[in-house]
Amino acid sequence: MKVGIMQPYLFPYIGYFQLINAVDKFVIYDDVQYIKGGWINRNKILVNQKAYMFTFSLKRDSSQLKIYERFFSDNFDKEKLKFFKTLKENYGNLDNYNVILPLLTEALDTNNQGNNISKIITNSIKVICDYLEINTQIINSVELDDNKSLCGEDRVIEINKKLNSSHYINSSGGKKLYSKEKFLSHGIMLNFLESNSIQYTQNNVNYLPCLSIIDTLMFNSKEQVKIFLDEYNLT
Repeated sequence: MKVGIMQPYLFPYIGYFQLINAVDKFVIYDDVQYIKGGWINRNKILVNQKAYMFTFSLKRDSSQLKIYERFFSDNFDKEKLKFFKTLKENYGNLDNYNVILPLLTEALDTNNQGNNISKIITNSIKVICDYLEINTQIINSVELDDNKSLCGEDRVIEINKKLNSSHYINSSGGKKLYSKEKFLSHGIMLNFLESNSIQYTQNNVNYLPCLSIIDTLMFNSKEQVKIFLDEYNLT
């Protein structure tokens, strides 16, 4: 049983989906404290041939709240209109635009989930996974019956044990956080996913890496993106 764990990011880059595709169960780590300045409510797309950061504002609330307790602001619907207008202005001439736009509309749908950021992002990840035919089971950590008093590496190991994991795969950014020896002492193999260099044509500009999955989907066929999903190494 292979397991991956990541915080909920809004339309993350292709590497996030490589990790989901590489495991049997993927945990959206949403019962940890929300940290301002991350990728939970923002990401980058191509605007006027440059990387542009789009952001959805959050409802003002205590900084001590966990991710699953946070909400997008009351301006979310207005901000979505602006977001979709920006997409049309910069991707509207592409063949895939009319295919991907309905996916993004569904991804940001607030029906039955209000403006809760964890629920909306979870929905958006599932929508894109369905499109890419990624069959990994997606679980929210807040729903797990594990020892939530643990933190850091100990909590990650606890989640793996609860899910009967024999192999934990983390993004390469976790190399300084997690010990292969400690995981192995619990009967769990640990590897880190390193994305290969992925490039594609972006409106005749020098390739800008690590943009949102939106950019990847707009410029590439579904079949090509599925090929990208396997372009990584485990270390």
